[in-house]
Parts: sequence; structure tokens; C-alpha cells
Amino acid sequence: QVQLVESGGGLVQAGGSLRLSCAASGNIFSINTMGWYRQAPGKQRELVAAITSAGSTNYADSVKGRFTISRDNAKNTVYLQMNSLKPEDTAVYYCNAAGVRSWDIGGAYDFWGQGTQVTVSS
Repeated sequence: QVQLVESGGGLVQAGGSLRLSCAASGNIFSINTMGWYRQAPGKQRELVAAITSAGSTNYADSVKGRFTISRDNAKNTVYLQMNSLKPEDTAVYYCNAAGVRSWDIGGAYDFWGQGTQVTVSS
């Protein structure tokens, strides 16, 4: 069974930094894309940043220049370094692993983490 475990959320003042981590566990053969989404109260879940196994990245316009996504393929772990945080970054952040291939199951599947709260105070 593939599981995603997130860590690193918390409360920070505006202008501060946080680093999120998400580790995928299980009998994993490969993961195509890993990314971070967020959902603020009353809003839809939105993509924050994503990174492919080859290292290509994609960012939401609202976080470009402030957030950096990185990945350790050997550890099946993705990171999100968040700098210059703003109150509007407050949300539950979810890790996503897309195109996961496992030795235990056929095909490729997507998985989600349980979410971690990020709160930025003004």
C-alpha cells in the first residue's frame, strides 16, 4: 500500500519561511510527478507546484519567485520551500504523487497525503 506522509506545516508570521516535506512509502517502482496543492477555506483545491521525475517544474503564478519545489527520487520525497510567506498562503497543503507504479499492483495510480496546515499571520 502506497502512503504519503507530509510534515513541516505550522504557524508563521508574514515574511517568514516554512519547508514542507512529503515522503511516499510502499513498494514503489517509480513516480511520474510529485506536487503540492492547497485548499483555503471556502475555496477549491489548487495546484501550488509540481515536479516531474526528470526535474521539470511548474508553479502557480501566485507563488513564483517565493516557493521552490524539489525532489529526491531515491527517497521518493518531495519538498516545498516557502519563503516570503503571505497571509493569503494560509491553507491546508496536500502532497500528490501522480503516476505511481508499485511492484505490488499493476498500472499507475495517483495518491494524496492527509494534508498539513500552513497558517501565515499578518
